[in-house]
Amino acid sequence: MTENATKQTEHENRATPADQARLDLLEHVVKHEWDQFQKTDNEGGRAACQGNWPTFHQMRASQFMTWPVPLLKSYADDLDEADRVGRNLITEKYGRMMISTWPEEYHANIEPYIPTHSSERIAEQEKVIAQQVAWADDFRARYPKLGREMRVLHTSEDTHEKTSFETYLRGELGTYSDKTFELYSNFISQLAAANRNLTEETIRNTVLLGGFQSLDEAEALQQ
Repeated sequence: MTENATKQTEHENRATPADQARLDLLEHVVKHEWDQFQKTDNEGGRAACQGNWPTFHQMRASQFMTWPVPLLKSYADDLDEADRVGRNLITEKYGRMMISTWPEEYHANIEPYIPTHSSERIAEQEKVIAQQVAWADDFRARYPKLGREMRVLHTSEDTHEKTSFETYLRGELGTYSDKTFELYSNFISQLAAANRNLTEETIRNTVLLGGFQSLDEAEALQQ
């Protein structure tokens, strides 16, 4: 067992029942996303990342570790409902991104088959996206080496081969149910009011899961 795995096991052994229930829910959501990801078709064949469970788990768990339990539960319900009605939220997320990276393909072969949102919902999504892009920009200024490992930030930087953080987030938020999005929007507002940076908290989780002791250590050890 690795030192990092040992520390995680020790932490789980000290977890309260509520902590353990939250961890179980988080793992359930990540595994459910992974299962849907395995059913996502990629132009040109299966993508290499579809066979990399450790990295997928690290990236998605890092995000969900920041979420409050009601938001996690609501998104878990979204995934269950998607299975029930024959939707794949991961496929849909990547499809929604193509409005920027492959617009002709999106309008012809994706847009007619995915749920649409009201203008009010889209406007609220854009407020959330603007806040998160600002957080990501701030993080990159303070941790430039780690920032280089992130996606480019802005939709204006999208290409056929490169999808920005802004476009990725727009695709992901578009898959949330109205209930989940409302909870997520409230979560973002609460973080902003408390002067917390979600990008920083997410990447801190990523580097801790990767075996580093802190963001500063991870930054210093980047090439």
